[in-house]
Amino acid sequence: MPVPPWDGRPEWDGRPERFRLPPAFTLWAPVVISLLVQVPAAIGISLWLRVGWAAGAAHVALALAGPLALLASRRHPGPTVAFVSATALMDVLFTPDFGPPYVALAFAIVLAVVRGALVWAVVSVVVAWVGAIALGSVVGLDWHPFRIALTTVLLAACFGVGVFVRTRRERVAQYRAEALRRRRTAEARERVRIARELHDVIGHALSQINVQASVGLHLMDRDPEQARSALGSIKATSKTALEEVRSVLGVIRNEGDVPLAPQAELAEMPRLVAGVRAPGFEAELVDRLGGAVPGRPAQFAAYRIVQEALTNVVRHGGATRAVVSVERLDEELLVTVDDDGRGMSDAPEGGGILGMRERAALLGGSVEIGRSPHGGTRVTARLPWRATA
Repeated sequence: MPVPPWDGRPEWDGRPERFRLPPAFTLWAPVVISLLVQVPAAIGISLWLRVGWAAGAAHVALALAGPLALLASRRHPGPTVAFVSATALMDVLFTPDFGPPYVALAFAIVLAVVRGALVWAVVSVVVAWVGAIALGSVVGLDWHPFRIALTTVLLAACFGVGVFVRTRRERVAQYRAEALRRRRTAEARERVRIARELHDVIGHALSQINVQASVGLHLMDRDPEQARSALGSIKATSKTALEEVRSVLGVIRNEGDVPLAPQAELAEMPRLVAGVRAPGFEAELVDRLGGAVPGRPAQFAAYRIVQEALTNVVRHGGATRAVVSVERLDEELLVTVDDDGRGMSDAPEGGGILGMRERAALLGGSVEIGRSPHGGTRVTARLPWRATA
């Protein structure tokens, strides 16, 4: 199924989506509320005081101008709050000195602060309010100290509401961004884990199938029974690999009824070591645990590390013998894989060695690659005995 193009909206962070007001509502609601409060009042006051058509038209025009200017606040919040402040100043100075407050100014302040135009809002409102106080006495307005204090408090409250809404939006945006980052990190870790599992399973299986197929072809005519045994090994290896791959794919698809392959652990180590034996190559397991059993995460990591190490020996080592040893050292599970092959080369470490190191590091352990006393390569893994997944 094709992936739809990104529409520019933030990706879902896995949480239930909260109710959000439609953008059209947040744009038009302040305009409509301001108009419903200011325009009828301006018309009623003009008719009641019989101020004349010119003064009445100017009063209604000022009542209309501020609310309609709010339509531009989404793209131009700074100039909008400056314009609305100017219309509010003219409304105070040149219209009758009673009636409803200039509601559009309160909305303009809040919207400007929320949208990042705090400096515009502060400068515009301070200039307009100081101008109203200074010019009010000139035009005959009676500015009572209580009225000045109350208006100042109400204007400050508008700024407080804007700061609160903006701060809350920023915190929500930060939370969603952090949740999205955590989800992407978890997805990346899961992709790496799945790639590591598929690499180990498929790489080991194909390596064994290649070795056994070569043996079968080589002995087909001279030793049919040995060739038959090689074909049986190919069948068993491919069956096990298919089960493990299906388990991994089942996890990806969230299929709960997928039959899982047996969990890789130390008890399966003899089968693993026996599976790589072939004419001209011998593998041996040395178990020094004495019946002690480490935690399941350590067992699984040890199994996969040995599996990858043996795969590298068979494919690249040119060895005739490999020795796998497991033992306990204090609170560590020590796993060592030695071979008598060509030893370390100058080639950079591939994905298999990186996967071994990652498995150990996830449990707090380590993997070291060095020279083996047998002449080839030594892989040494140290895993916490009681490691948790």
